[in-house]
Amino acid sequence: MGLGLASGSALAQGTKLWTVGRYEELERGSTNGVAIRNDGRLESAPATSLIYTTTGNYVWSVAGDAAGNAYLGTGGTVSGSATVMRVGVDGKATKIFEGKELGVQSVRVGGDGAVYVATSPDGKVYRVTKEGGPPLVVFDPAATAEKSKYLWDLAVGKGDEVYVAAGAPAAVYRVTGGKAELLFKTADQHIRCLLMSRTGMLWAGTDGGGVVYRVDPRQTGAKPFAMYAAAQREVTALAEDEAGNVYVSAVGSKTGTSLPPLPVTGAVGVTVTFVQPSSTGAVSGSALVPDGSELYRIAADGTPSRLLSLKEDVVYGLAVRDGALIATTGNRGRVYRVDLAMAGRYADIAHLEASQGTALATVAGGGLLIGTSNSGKLYRLGGVAKTATYTSEVFDAGGFTHWGRAEVRAEGTGYGMFVRVGNVPSPVEGWSDWIKLDGGAGKVPDGRYAQWKVDLGNRQSGVEAVGLNYLPRNVAPVVDDVAVQMGARIAPGTGATASTTVQVAFPAPVPTGMATGFTLPTGDAGTGPLTGQKDRTALTVRWSAHDDNGDDMMFAVWCRGVGEKNFRLIKDKISDRFYSFDAVTLPDGPYVLKVVASDGPSHTDQETMTGERVSGVFVVDTTAPVVSVLKAAVSAAGARPIGGRVTIEASFEAVDATSPIGHAEYSLDAGPWQYVEPVGKLSDGLKESYRFTVPVDLLAGGSSAGVTDPAEHVLAIRVYDRFENVASEKVVVH
Repeated sequence: MGLGLASGSALAQGTKLWTVGRYEELERGSTNGVAIRNDGRLESAPATSLIYTTTGNYVWSVAGDAAGNAYLGTGGTVSGSATVMRVGVDGKATKIFEGKELGVQSVRVGGDGAVYVATSPDGKVYRVTKEGGPPLVVFDPAATAEKSKYLWDLAVGKGDEVYVAAGAPAAVYRVTGGKAELLFKTADQHIRCLLMSRTGMLWAGTDGGGVVYRVDPRQTGAKPFAMYAAAQREVTALAEDEAGNVYVSAVGSKTGTSLPPLPVTGAVGVTVTFVQPSSTGAVSGSALVPDGSELYRIAADGTPSRLLSLKEDVVYGLAVRDGALIATTGNRGRVYRVDLAMAGRYADIAHLEASQGTALATVAGGGLLIGTSNSGKLYRLGGVAKTATYTSEVFDAGGFTHWGRAEVRAEGTGYGMFVRVGNVPSPVEGWSDWIKLDGGAGKVPDGRYAQWKVDLGNRQSGVEAVGLNYLPRNVAPVVDDVAVQMGARIAPGTGATASTTVQVAFPAPVPTGMATGFTLPTGDAGTGPLTGQKDRTALTVRWSAHDDNGDDMMFAVWCRGVGEKNFRLIKDKISDRFYSFDAVTLPDGPYVLKVVASDGPSHTDQETMTGERVSGVFVVDTTAPVVSVLKAAVSAAGARPIGGRVTIEASFEAVDATSPIGHAEYSLDAGPWQYVEPVGKLSDGLKESYRFTVPVDLLAGGSSAGVTDPAEHVLAIRVYDRFENVASEKVVVH
C-alpha cells in the first residue's frame, strides 16, 4: 500500500501517522543482514559474521591466503605490542609474529605463502614463512639514505618482490631477494597506501598533497606519474576493478591543522612524539577527520571523477566485489556498498560493533575480511545472512497513545511487520513483546513509545517506507506564563512597531542557585519581546502556552478584582497569544487576569480540554490625582518696589485614590516646569503635602509687552501619580 505523506510525524488533528522513509531516518535504526540504500530503501545485505576478537584495541591490517586463513596486524599504544595473529577458518588464532615496535601497520601474503610484516614507527619489514619459525628482516629503513620513520603499506608483485610505502620522508622501496632499492620518493610527507594492479603497474597514494601516482616498476629508472591530486590531504586506500578502473579514498583538509600527534614511548622515562597522518590519528583518538571522506574513480584511460562524498565517515579500506565498491569506515563502524553501475547510489550494508573498520582484504571463496579498531575484531563479510531484519529507532508519541494499522510501501510481499510498545524510553524492560501485524489484525496495547521491526523473510522484498497510525490520548493544554503590561497596546494579529514603543517581555529566568522561577518552554516560539505602541490607558496581557498533543489552541482572557470571587470574561476566541484592551473599562484598583487555553479547534466539544493560569496582581489606575488647598501669596508686606525681588510662598495637597503620588511640578508665569519636593521628601503615599517658595523679579509697569500689572503672577501646579495620570491647578498671586 502506498504512503503519500512526507516522512516524520504528521501534525493533523485526530489520527496521526509516524512515517520513516528517508535515508537519514533509517540510519537511526539498527540492522541485521539488511542494507539501507541512500534512496531510502531497505533490502537484504551480505552476512557479517564475527570471527575473532583480539585482546587489544587496534587491528591495522588484514590479509588472507589461499587456504582461507586470515592474518591480523595489531598494535596498541605501548612499545612491544606489535603482533600478527593467524586466524584459521575454524576461528582458532595463533600468534606467528611479535615485535618490539608499536604496531604492525601492514600484513601481506606472498605467492609462496610467506607472510610479510611491516612495523611502525622505527620499524622494519619481516618475512615469516608459512611453516613458522623466527622472522627474517628483509628491509630496514635505517639502512637507507632516507631513513624513513614510518612504514605504512606493503604490496607484493607477481615475482614475490615486495614494495614498501614509507613516510617521513615519503618514499617507495622495492625489496627483491633480500636486497632493497629506492624506487622513487616524493615531496609529500608520507606514502600511505599501495596497489599492485592486474597489469603490473604500481599505484601509490600520499599524505600531504593527496596525490595518486602510477609507476611501472618493470622499467629501469621509471618515473612516477601523478594521475590525480585530490582536494583532500591524505589518500587512505586504493582498489581496482576488472576493467582497470582504480578507486581512491581521500580524507582531511589540506588547509586544516593535523590532528593531535600520537605519543610513542621508547626507553624508560623518554617520550618521543611523531606527527601522524590524519586518518591514523583519528583511529587512535576516536575523532572524526574534518570534512569526512571523498571517493574517486580514475578510469582505465586516466579520466578522474568523483563517486561519493561521506560527510560523517572516514574511509580506511576499499575493495571491489560483484560490480560494487566496498568501503569500510569510521568512526561509526559503517560498511558501505557503492553501486558502480548506478551513479550516486550507495547503501549502508553493515553496522560493525566497533568504532572503525580499519582494514579490508579478500579471502578465498570470494568473501571479504574486515579488521576493526576500538575494539580490535575480525569480521567476515559475504554469503547470505541467516536473518534480515531492520529495527526502527524508538518513537515518542508525547503521551499515552492508541496504536493502529501499519502502512508499508514495499516491493514484494515476503516481508513481516512487527510492533512493540511501552511507557518508558528504553525497550530493554517493561515493554510488550513483538506483535506481528497481519493486515492490521495484531492487537497492540496502548503506550507512549513504539518501535517497529521488518523481517525481509525470503530476501526478495524491498521496503521503501513504513508508517504507523496512532491516536494520542488528549491532554489539557498548559498556559506556562502570563505577563501583564500597563500602558502598552498591540493590534490583534500584528506586532507592528510604532514611533513610540514599549517592550512587553517575560521576566528573565531565575539564575541557578536562587529561588525557583519560571522557565519558558522551548516549544513555544512566541516568547520573544513584543513591540507595541505606548498608550497610557491601554493594558496588554500576553502568555506562553503549549499542548503536548500538538493541537491548535484558542484562548480567553478573564478578569477579577482583588477581594472578588468571580472572574468576568474580557475576550474569548483569541488566536494570538496576547490581547490589548482599554483599562478605563475597569474601575481603579488591584486585579488579576486569568488566561484559559482550549484545544477546541482540534477536538469535538465533548473531547475539548482546557488549561489556565492566573497572573500576578497588577493595579489599574486611569484616574488623575486631586490637587486641593492650593494657596500662594507674596511674603513681603506693604508697597512693592519697582524692579525689586519678592518671594511667593505656596502650598497644596495632592491625593490619589489608588496609587501613590509620583511627583509634582510648578510653573510660574508660563515658565519652565520645576520639580517640587513633598514635605516628607519621599513621594510614597496616596496623599502628599507640598510647601515651597518661588523668588520673583518684579517688572516695571509697561516695560514688557502685555504686562499691565507687574505685581500679578500666575502659579501653575502639575501632579502625577505612578501611572502617569496627571492633574493640574493654578492660582493668581497679587
